[in-house]
Amino acid sequence: MKRTVVFDFDGVIHSYVSGFKRADIIPDEPVDGIKDAIAEIRRAGYEVAVVSSRAASEEGKAAIREYLERYGIRVDSITPVKLPAICYIDDRAICFRGDPSSLLRQIRTFRPWNKR
Repeated sequence: MKRTVVFDFDGVIHSYVSGFKRADIIPDEPVDGIKDAIAEIRRAGYEVAVVSSRAASEEGKAAIREYLERYGIRVDSITPVKLPAICYIDDRAICFRGDPSSLLRQIRTFRPWNKR
């Protein structure tokens, strides 16, 4: 497996303050510090992929590419498909730690970082 780290786009790279408009409309600034963090990860030898349902359409994928270029964020690929990776960085994930007994509670109380 390649040393790939996958970043979700909305809520991790794109701050997503305005919520979803359309796949090709990305109105908000990047999350503070994300450009530097991605650059540091790439310098450490990891490939960085961006995954987003926006990338399922050519318009959405082009919008993500233009957004990343506008803000000087360099990544290795953009895809709508979950790739094999070392890890995923996602604002809407629950990290599974081997004990399913608390999953329902975690789901019911889940809030992304920007809604806490």
